[in-house]
Amino acid sequence: MHQLFGNPDQRLVRRFLRSRSERAFRQLYRRHTPVLYPLALRLVGGVEADAHDALQETWVRACNTLVRFEWKSSLRTWLTGILINCVREGNRQRQRLKEEELLDDDSALVSSPSQAGLDLEQVIERLPPGYRHVLTLHDIEGYTHEEIGALLEITAGTSKSQLYQARKALRAALQGESHNEQRNRGA
Repeated sequence: MHQLFGNPDQRLVRRFLRSRSERAFRQLYRRHTPVLYPLALRLVGGVEADAHDALQETWVRACNTLVRFEWKSSLRTWLTGILINCVREGNRQRQRLKEEELLDDDSALVSSPSQAGLDLEQVIERLPPGYRHVLTLHDIEGYTHEEIGALLEITAGTSKSQLYQARKALRAALQGESHNEQRNRGA
C-alpha cells in the first residue's frame, strides 16, 4: 500500500495533525479540491452553491476526523467518501424543503422545465441521485463497482444495476431529444 514516509499526503497530514499547520492544510486542500469540486458539482446536479457547501462540509469533517484516518485507502478516496455523505445529507435536506414548499404552493406541481437544448451534463444533472452518483463515480471518475459499493454503502451488484439504469435513462433522454429536434426541423 502506501509507504509511510514516501507519501506526500501522509507527510502533510502528520504536519497538520502535529501543529494544526495552516500551510499543510492549504497544501492538502490544493492537492485534492481540483478533483473533488467537479465531482461535487456533478453529484449535486450542477448547482454550484450546493457543490461549494458540500465541499466545505467535506473539509470541515475531514479536519475533525483526520486523526482517525487509518490509510487503508488513499486520502483522496477517503475524502470522496466524506464528500458523498455530505452530498447525500444535502440532498435529503433539500428534498425535505422541496416537499414543504410543495405543500405550501400547489402551482409548482403544474410547471415543468423545458427539454429544449439538453446536453449530456444537463441530462446527468436530472438523473435521480442514486443513478447520478453511480454513473459519475464509475464512468467519469473511474471507480470500480466494489469501490463504489464501499463509498455509497451499497453492494457491487446494486452499483451495477444503478449504472445500467442510469445509462438506460441517459440514452432515453438523449434519444428523445434527438427525435424532438428531428420533428421540429421537419415542421
